[in-house]
Amino acid sequence: MTGIETRRISDGTSRRRFMATTGVVGSVAALAACGGATGGGSGGGGDGDEDLVGVGNNGQAGPGRSGDAADHLFIAGFQWSPPTTFNTFAASPAWPASANVAQYVYETLLRFHIVTGELLPGLAASYEVTGTESISLTLQDGITWHDGTEFTTDDVLYTFELGKIDPGLGIASFWTEVEELTAEGNTLNIAINQERKNVGAVLNSLATQYIVAKSQFEQAVEESGDSIAAWETMEPLGTGPFTLELADQTQIILARHEEYWGKDHYGALPAMSKIVHPIFKSNEDGNLKFQNGELDVMQQFVPQIWKMWESDKPVGTYLQDKPYYVPGSMPMFLINTARPGLDDPLVRKALAHAVDYASIAETAMSGYSSQVLASLIIPDGAEDQWLDRDKASADGWTFDAERAEELLQEAGYAKGEDGIYAKDGQKLGPWTLITPQGWTDWNAALEIVARNFQAVGIDASTNFPQDAQVSTAFQNGDFDMGCWYVAGTGPSTPWQRFSDVMSNVDMVPAGQTAYRNFGRWENDEVNDLLTAASSAADDDAKLEALTALDDLYRAEVPAFPLMYRPDEFFEFNASNWSNWPTEDNDYAPPMFRGAGNEWIFHLTKIGG
Repeated sequence: MTGIETRRISDGTSRRRFMATTGVVGSVAALAACGGATGGGSGGGGDGDEDLVGVGNNGQAGPGRSGDAADHLFIAGFQWSPPTTFNTFAASPAWPASANVAQYVYETLLRFHIVTGELLPGLAASYEVTGTESISLTLQDGITWHDGTEFTTDDVLYTFELGKIDPGLGIASFWTEVEELTAEGNTLNIAINQERKNVGAVLNSLATQYIVAKSQFEQAVEESGDSIAAWETMEPLGTGPFTLELADQTQIILARHEEYWGKDHYGALPAMSKIVHPIFKSNEDGNLKFQNGELDVMQQFVPQIWKMWESDKPVGTYLQDKPYYVPGSMPMFLINTARPGLDDPLVRKALAHAVDYASIAETAMSGYSSQVLASLIIPDGAEDQWLDRDKASADGWTFDAERAEELLQEAGYAKGEDGIYAKDGQKLGPWTLITPQGWTDWNAALEIVARNFQAVGIDASTNFPQDAQVSTAFQNGDFDMGCWYVAGTGPSTPWQRFSDVMSNVDMVPAGQTAYRNFGRWENDEVNDLLTAASSAADDDAKLEALTALDDLYRAEVPAFPLMYRPDEFFEFNASNWSNWPTEDNDYAPPMFRGAGNEWIFHLTKIGG
């Protein structure tokens, strides 16, 4: 396809897939005392006769809370320490100002839907892509900032200009892919960098970058001396449906903005008058409150969550059956291909065959991962359209210890008296598998992998340093193997994930900092294939390039996924609210970020 493709996402038109105050302070204590959130009761709570949808996976709902807390949404899993700043560009901004977490205060131009892959309206009502040359966006009508001032294209232009004022900001990468950003009336025009032609990366920025008020951040630039990330504020100014009411050591409270511009767009204001985020010390504290109905929704890892609804708690997930969560990321087993032995693709494929993925899914992930495929494309969601399952099965790998040893022998290795394979005096190991201490699911996964490797004759053990040490080791090439993250599902994937794992652009030797391809895998074809995929003029060309990349990936095995994880753990307790999004009630995706803001307008208070 060439020329202009219009993807109109305004209401009522078809969507095309493409890639602190009274009664609130002390809310946590008040909720515990109100006695309404027992987690018991059966479906149809409230009036008793109505059939509720979007309730617990056991079909149950609670009776609803009483008092002020009945109108509040209690959320957790995002903030673990007292908030210090709501500057969205800071290194560690507080929820919900942290980048691409939830569009409650700050909002983005477009909103990504993780199930369908659609880009839905945000501050922009519609967008058009002209080949690989340009993108134009038309803003919604009547948008205002929380202080009542008008939102204009000047705010958008200035938001992205901050990446030039302070090149240390993440937003600076926007200008790698964009030649020019201009405005005419209510329309924004983006000229794509014609050397890169990476439309997906630009759309990703449009769907993840919060737009900030020019008036506030001109002040930030002046006060910080252009060091915008260092500027601190406890008064975020946004366009979203909530404003910050209270932030202290125990909780963050957001109050519904009654003059929210999106009331007409969504047909209503949010169902809840307040959103309360208690600050817990540990996952366990949050999980207990959640089980007891003192939290309505959260983003936390809950081991064996099905035990909650089996014990008659009205707890639910988007999917009724395992893996319960929509996959959105793939923790990647990275391999340092510069190490002797690991430079052989046959050895790397043997490693992939040696891993018991089902054991990892059950033991490390509580069954929250479907069968891992030999592909860098995540199945069963927004990326599924690009996946060739037949090729992944025919040309890939599964857990097969016998096949792993056959491949090692084909590569010329023989097992020594110590049970470890070696060739020409070079043993396969000892190798250390690293990932950060305290990342419990990844720690458990690597313990399984180490045992699997030992079982087939590869000498491996684990070591779990601190996060910063692991990050430095991967970037500098100072590692053997380990588990790390790559791009999760978004507008620029799966291309971005192929780039993260395989790109040979700006390759640096060990000892220097790399920003992709930490395994230093080298190949003469991959950059051309990545360019073909990112600059494809239509979906057919994009599919062809992505398929070629996946073929090359399976042949070379520069890394491989150990499991799938949700982009966000989205779990709810229907003690006070019903109509949660589920696969059978799929008006909204199971997200907090992006298009996940839809459900806050459509929850139904139980008990009226």
